Amino acid sequence: MNLTGQFLIAMPAMTDPYFSKTVTYICTHNQDGAMGVIINRSADITVADLFEQIQLEAEPQPLLKETVHFGGPVQTERGFILHDIMPAPHDEFNSTIVINNSVALTTSKDILEATAQNKGPQKMLIALGYAGWAAGQLESELAQNAWLSLETKNLSDIHALIFDKADHEKFDCAMRMMGLNLANLSDVAGHA
Repeated sequence: MNLTGQFLIAMPAMTDPYFSKTVTYICTHNQDGAMGVIINRSADITVADLFEQIQLEAEPQPLLKETVHFGGPVQTERGFILHDIMPAPHDEFNSTIVINNSVALTTSKDILEATAQNKGPQKMLIALGYAGWAAGQLESELAQNAWLSLETKNLSDIHALIFDKADHEKFDCAMRMMGLNLANLSDVAGHA
C-alpha cells in the first residue's frame, strides 16, 4: 500500500482534536511510515506575520493576507510548503520532495525568500508542522476505519483541494469527490 499523493479524510468518529474533520495530503508513504500535511486547518497567523517573525521583507502581494496552516502536531516550529511545480522547476529549492507531476513539498527557507520577492510558485499552502505515522501505523488506522483515502489523478481536483478551496469547504469537497455524504457515515443521523 502506498498512499503518496492521496488525501486522507478523517471519519466522523475521529475524536482526536488534531485530526477531527481534517483532510490530509500524504506527501510520502513507504515501509518506514507516512508523512502528510493537513490542508484544511488554519493556524492563528498570517503569511505576513510569519515573514515578519523570520525577518523576511516581502514585496506587497495577496499571499501576505492568507493564513498559515496547521499542518499537523509534529515539528510545529518548522515550515512545510505544498506548492505547484509549474512553471518553476522543482529543483530550484534546497529541500524539495516531488509528490506527483503537479505538487511538491519544500521545507527549506529559500522558497519563502523567493516568494517574498514574487519569484515563488504560483500556488502554495504554507503550513507549520506535519502529520506523521510510524511504520504500519497508518495501515492500522485505515483498517480501524479512522480514515478514508481519496485518490484522484485529476490535477485540477488536486489543486482545488489543496490550493483553491476555502479551508471550511475542503472536507465537504473531498467527501463529494468520493461520492459520499457525511450524514451517511455518522453513527447517529440528524433529524429535521
